[in-house]
Order: sequence, then structure tokens, then C-alpha cells
Amino acid sequence: MQHKERQPVVRRVQGGGRWFPGTKSELSQVIQEHLAAAKVSPVSNRIIGANSPHAGFVYSGAVAAHVFRAIQEQAERGQAPETVVILGISHRGGCNGVALMDGDGLRTPLGDVALDAEAAALLAAGRPGIHIDYAPHAGEHSAENQVPFVQTVLPKARLVLGIIGHHDPELLNSLIEGLMELARSKKILVLASSDMLHDPDHALVTRSDQASLKQVAQMKTRELLKVWRYDNQIFCGMSAVAVTMLFAERQGAREGIVLRYRNSGDDYPESRGNWVVGYGAVVFPLPDGAGRAP
Repeated sequence: MQHKERQPVVRRVQGGGRWFPGTKSELSQVIQEHLAAAKVSPVSNRIIGANSPHAGFVYSGAVAAHVFRAIQEQAERGQAPETVVILGISHRGGCNGVALMDGDGLRTPLGDVALDAEAAALLAAGRPGIHIDYAPHAGEHSAENQVPFVQTVLPKARLVLGIIGHHDPELLNSLIEGLMELARSKKILVLASSDMLHDPDHALVTRSDQASLKQVAQMKTRELLKVWRYDNQIFCGMSAVAVTMLFAERQGAREGIVLRYRNSGDDYPESRGNWVVGYGAVVFPLPDGAGRAP
């Protein structure tokens, strides 16, 4: 009896035409324009973690591009990661633990990008709170909004997309342990996908975000977690940010480099008094003398 070959499972991003342009030509043009406009000082040591905002590209794409410009410049110097782990959160709730996207690939308007099923399996193995499940990803933009930028600047990288459902310290520590194990076998980049404070008060958003970014730069993850509450979401993806920072710290990172900050009230003053959202671009490099690009 002949066995049918398994057909590859290729997931599709659902944000095309909503969170970012839905055609290849438009999306590529927007990303290239943002990357060209992003001016960053070279980061000589290898970037092992980052935070990038996940709002619609028209609002946060220019900020996000600073992260990806820095990553692109490192890749051009031979420091491209093999696998990028993108961590987002569920805006609708209903995600129990950490859900890693299953499948062989993910299709965006730019084309298909490979999912690293082996890496996902390693992260989930022996960790009850971490499971491979597509359902929480359906209709959720927080992780997938990073993908078009990643596949543009790191065309050979494989991806793991994770949705973190809650802030239980045991769950976050389990994920960090998994990332540490994965980093022993592959060169990885962990990317937190998170916007910052949401509030009608432009001055409050600006003040709160600047204070939060100061803590991020100083790697004060635990202090950020003490300030974060459901009614004070200094990062809407605080769990993803915390995991990324603590992973980077355990890898040896000693600082976060804030590349860019803007909020929607800066660029769209008409949003002030209605709804203002903050966007921060941060990278976490290895310490001086470690992981330096050739």
C-alpha cells in the first residue's frame, strides 16, 4: 500500500489589507521606505532580543523599522540568527499558557516563510504550560504583524510564533528555560511584540512610556512587572517583554538600547484626548566583547 505524502501545512497571516498592505508590491514598498528612513547607530554586539510595536504599520511601522534596520545591518555583517522567536499576546483572551503556532510555513503578501517546527517542539517538550496550538493565533495580530519585517531583513530565518496567555511567573520562567535550551543549539533572536501605554491623555502616555523605557534600558524587568497592572498596562504585551528581557539578561545582556520612541499623539495630534498609543523600539545586545560582528 502506498502512503500519501503529507501535504505541508501553510498558515496565512490575516492582517493583510488591515494592519498592513495586502499586496506584495505595496507591502514591500512600505517596509523598504520605513527601513530606509530609520537611522540607527550600529550595534556591534549581537542582538539577542528586541521589542517592536505591533500596531498597524501606518501608526507604528516607522518605529518598528528601527529594530529591523539594526537587525538587518547585523545580518549583512554575518550575524543573522537561524531562528526568530516572536512572542505576542492575545488581545481577546482565551489563551491558556503559551500557544506556539503549528505548521510548516506562514504565508504573507510577501510570500511564504518557514516555521521552525523543531524549535517549537523543543520549547514545548516537558513543559506543560507550553503547547503547540494554532487556535489562539487565528485572528490575532500581535505576533504576525512582525513577520513581514522579519522575512524582509532575515529571508533565511525560520520562525516560531508564540502567544502568551497570562502572566504567571512559573509559566514565564518555563518559557525562559525553554529559550535558554534552544539557544544552546541554535543562534536565536527573541522578539517581543508589544505596544506601550494606551490612554486618551497624550502627556500621560509620553511621561509613562519614557519612564518605562528608562527601566527597560537599565534591564529592570522586575520593577516593570511591579508597576504593570491590567489598569496600568505600561506594555500591552508585558509578558512577552518580560520573557525577552529576562532571557536576554540570562544570556549576558546588560542593557537595552532604545532606538526610537513615538506615540500616535505625536504623529496624529487629532488622536489626543481620544486614544493615544505608545511605540518603543528596543534591542538587547550581548555584552561588550561577546558576539561582536566581524
